[in-house]
Amino acid sequence: MSAISSLLFRTRGGKHGLHPADMLSYLYLTIGTLVMLGPVLWAVMSSFKTPSAITRFPPEFLPYSDQTIVVEGYDEPLTLYDVTLPDGTVQRLAQIRRVGLERQLIDPNNPDGEVIRARLESTQVVQEFRLAIENYIEPLQQFDFVTYFRNSIVVTFVATVLTLILNSMLAFALSKYNFRGRAMILSIFLITILLPGAVTLAPKYLVITTLGWNNNLLGVIIPTIASPTAVFLLRQYMLTIPDEMVDAARVDGASEWYIYWRIIMPLSTPALATLAIFSVMWRWNDFLWPLIVLTENRNFTLQVALNLFQGQFDTQWGYLLAMTVLSLLPITFIFAFLQKYIASGIATTGLK
Repeated sequence: MSAISSLLFRTRGGKHGLHPADMLSYLYLTIGTLVMLGPVLWAVMSSFKTPSAITRFPPEFLPYSDQTIVVEGYDEPLTLYDVTLPDGTVQRLAQIRRVGLERQLIDPNNPDGEVIRARLESTQVVQEFRLAIENYIEPLQQFDFVTYFRNSIVVTFVATVLTLILNSMLAFALSKYNFRGRAMILSIFLITILLPGAVTLAPKYLVITTLGWNNNLLGVIIPTIASPTAVFLLRQYMLTIPDEMVDAARVDGASEWYIYWRIIMPLSTPALATLAIFSVMWRWNDFLWPLIVLTENRNFTLQVALNLFQGQFDTQWGYLLAMTVLSLLPITFIFAFLQKYIASGIATTGLK
């Protein structure tokens, strides 16, 4: 880790301070970080906004909501406005209705008094900083989040484990065995990477329909575990493992399974960790394929279930954003746990 830290914090100016190139690099990295994390931070803050705050223009980063007051004689709380009166004074009033470009307001301390009419440009809504926690609480009460979350966990975990095992077996064969047709098999795999995913949807659906896996989590998992990208990634890393180590194990009487499981797999941990993160992201965020396969709510994955918040005429943006933020947490934790292996893999790639 010390070597990685010295590499990350090394400057061109050295002990003499920051070089202009260092400043440009830090500026570039800062802008890149804001571009990458900005939408995520905006989504997190928007998940705590009320529906009116989400649709407000111009938009605001912090979750400010319109301040309301309960007035006797009115069923719903009334929104407060600071109104500039004709004499130049500012008075805080409650809106009872809006007619065109005019607001009709009353004094909340004297609800039976005169109704004051004011143009929109002479009014300013009173806002307060408020976290709309109900965006998280109400969906968890009305929305079977635990079931959908469990389905996503099962699909992601099982698909990732099978992806690592099956693709690493093929990568081991293509990297450490010399057999006729190896180059052709590798070429076929590389060609399939170029195929758009939509091309394979119909054949995969016909296969799972024949097997009776419609509306079954197996129909979501099994067709996704074979990945040409995973085979190529693992093969390229396994090529950096010395063949002499494998030959020495064979001379000592080790079986091929022992070599694969006890030698190749541990040495390929950085590549496996990288593939694990990719696989988790692919399976967890997958929407189209589960939407095609699954038809009953009890089998929905989380990404498909989030679509329930979007109706034909209305979208519950607060609930949708809150549940989306919750769905990001598992991937965040997995990445934080595996990032050290990725850094190690980057630092050691190409060394033999």
